[in-house]
Amino acid sequence: MFNDFMTIDTLTTFAGLTGTVMLIVQFTKSLIKNKLGDQFVRLYSFIIALILTFFFSRQGNQAQDIILMIINAIMITIAGAGGYQMITDPKAKKTKG
Repeated sequence: MFNDFMTIDTLTTFAGLTGTVMLIVQFTKSLIKNKLGDQFVRLYSFIIALILTFFFSRQGNQAQDIILMIINAIMITIAGAGGYQMITDPKAKKTKG
């Protein structure tokens, strides 16, 4: 059984980073949403994911490593946003207007 909820080792995994981004954004989203609007929440999520990826799963300092880090942050942002939507409203149906 787990003794710790979140450790540094957890934050080095995709699931750990995704869950952390999801938690941080959902608890602080109202600050960004009230001042700037809905569209900036996505940018805010990406910035949080990029910062966490930079600190916890950086591989190197070469150009390809930085590009890979940005791509990973994009994937973490998409997974975090999608994971939250799936948990809060799993039977939501999107319709085109």
